[in-house]
Amino acid sequence: MNILEKLAELSRQRLENDRQKISLSEMKGLAKNSDKGDEKFLSALQKKNLSLICEVKKASPSKGIIAENFPYIEIAKDYENFGADCISCLTEPNYFLGSDKIFSEIRAEVSIPMLRKDFTVDEYQIYQAKFLGADAVLLICAILSAQELENFLQVCEDLKISALVETHDEFEIKTALEVGAKIIGVNNRNLKNFSVDFSNAAKLRELIPAGKIFVSESGVKTVDDIKILKKIGADAVLVGETLMRATDKKKILSDFKSA
Repeated sequence: MNILEKLAELSRQRLENDRQKISLSEMKGLAKNSDKGDEKFLSALQKKNLSLICEVKKASPSKGIIAENFPYIEIAKDYENFGADCISCLTEPNYFLGSDKIFSEIRAEVSIPMLRKDFTVDEYQIYQAKFLGADAVLLICAILSAQELENFLQVCEDLKISALVETHDEFEIKTALEVGAKIIGVNNRNLKNFSVDFSNAAKLRELIPAGKIFVSESGVKTVDDIKILKKIGADAVLVGETLMRATDKKKILSDFKSA
């Protein structure tokens, strides 16, 4: 079982606990009574210049603890103030040390669109994300069937929130397109050995037609990386550890935006 499969299994276990506290029907009601969504996340990625999705996370499977001191509200507010277009917030508790509490507290303090980044294996989690105030959820092709992906995209459509559909290869790109994904991400990190390869994003970018949003995920460290991804044709880049560990987030975001 690779790390992604482990994360999916842990997600299923958490889901059972969540359902015991709040049933699916109750969660649907909470979500539908929340503020009406307007796909702000999608809109933020459709602008002419490269969009930056900045990630808030305490740890990761590849890097371990990223931020011993983790003032997550301050970090998120810095992202917003220094020009981030969206915020990605991890809620997975085992490997990323995230939580719904962290997400909710950040949501109360920032106005830019937020992606609830977790390992979605059931529609319950999409309604849950909407209730938490998410503008988008992560759907990973490698842990979902084509039918599940299509069903989950329809739930997102009904709730007027976006879905970042993550892919790793040509087959997954094809699946994402067939089920109508609007935002397609390519993870530059190999989840088997955690190596980073931008050439895979370049190859897969050619398969994504005009009118779809292409997001390059993971491994971005330098201005040169940003330039490579812009040349490839990325519409948006998700930046994680580099910003989390930076003491001068303002300068890095400024450099990335002007690259």
